[in-house]
Amino acid sequence: MMHGYLSYFGKEAIEVRSAGIETHGVNPNAIKYMGEDGVDISDHTSNNISEYLDESFDYLVTVCDHANETCPVFPTTAKKIHYDFHDPSKVEGSEEAVAAAFRKTRDQIKAFSVGFLGAL
Repeated sequence: MMHGYLSYFGKEAIEVRSAGIETHGVNPNAIKYMGEDGVDISDHTSNNISEYLDESFDYLVTVCDHANETCPVFPTTAKKIHYDFHDPSKVEGSEEAVAAAFRKTRDQIKAFSVGFLGAL
């Protein structure tokens, strides 16, 4: 979701890469609830951080404590930023509860992304 917002608001001014320590595919609910806000992430992919070991970055942003704590050492001089967003895919329950979780996290990620880009 952050990749979607950074790309959307950053336009051509920035290049965004996203990856995790595991690949699971893009969550269909992430696609759905980002689409509600006008951001299409349906063509995004689930990448492993090892795919980017040879690239240079200005910033490395981790978006959950699990990733921050278990991410392999990533050799970079990039400025590291961490924010622990709740993972809405972990929510179980009614469709309404899942929707509320995705929307809440989406809106938090949107606000973070706008603030991050504004500080560049």
